[in-house]
Amino acid sequence: MEIITGVERRRRWSLEEKLRIVAETEQPGSGIAEIARRYEISRGLLWNWAQPGALRSDPPPVFLPVQTIIEPVNGHDTKHMALSVGSGAEQVTGSKIEITLPDGTSVKVGHDVGLTMLRRVMTVLRR
Repeated sequence: MEIITGVERRRRWSLEEKLRIVAETEQPGSGIAEIARRYEISRGLLWNWAQPGALRSDPPPVFLPVQTIIEPVNGHDTKHMALSVGSGAEQVTGSKIEITLPDGTSVKVGHDVGLTMLRRVMTVLRR
């Protein structure tokens, strides 16, 4: 029987350490393989860390208040807030969601706007 003692192979890297190591890969003339060898990590792990947004620490999601309003459109009351959860949920034709950010910026989004597009718009507005 062989008993192996010593330092644990799996290391834990702090976010600051990862960012510092990734910053080294962005220096002119540096290579991922060389830096990975220096820190004794796999090239694949370093490559993953170096991908855009991989080490970003997003703030935790928060719940915001939602208010349903009814405004007349062409003489008819139309709901401007429609939430659909799961399949079979009722959708209101011409429905819109109005998103008001803390700085007062307001975005009105129709039901035909895709999640990807909405995410792009909100990302730009948060900068």
